[in-house]
Amino acid sequence: MDLARVVVASKNPDKVREVEEVLAALDLGIEVVRGVDWPDVAETEDTLEGNALLKARAVRDSTGLAALADDTGLEVDALGGAPGVRAARFAGPDASYEQNVTKLLGMMEGVADRGARFRTVIAVVDAAGAELTVEGVLEGSIGLERKGSEGFGYDPVFVIGARTLAEHPPGEKSRISHRALALAALAAELASEVGPTD
Repeated sequence: MDLARVVVASKNPDKVREVEEVLAALDLGIEVVRGVDWPDVAETEDTLEGNALLKARAVRDSTGLAALADDTGLEVDALGGAPGVRAARFAGPDASYEQNVTKLLGMMEGVADRGARFRTVIAVVDAAGAELTVEGVLEGSIGLERKGSEGFGYDPVFVIGARTLAEHPPGEKSRISHRALALAALAAELASEVGPTD
């Protein structure tokens, strides 16, 4: 699989920046190509893997370059795994980070079981059409209130140990996040493809 030059199939600058930081730290020799455009891709699948593949295929088809896409869900135990694949649209189709978090905190008011996990599926499709998917899971819990100013999305209420993800400095989050775990899994898959050298 040729991933020397890759388009990150997201128009979310926060997500693109985080992917770039993790890829740089993993030192895979992957160049992230900026400045290309593609038509919007509707996330119509019912699974994280389905949406990630949908985006990666569409961006690869549109740009002719290898594409890396992810879809992330927040699974809250007390909500039966919701918001899950609908995490970005939890409070509505055009919901802001703030609106999604407000809805989540409202639904969790008075709930004792606050266990949750972020699940990220990354799909890559290279220029020749070869496909690969990997997953990263970060276990944690939902806090009682927002804390921290780093990160984005649900980071201010997603607690690991004694801190929310938004209380971790960016470099630290790039090492421990669900997206970092998925990218590390990707690195392991790519290394196993290459195999040992003589």
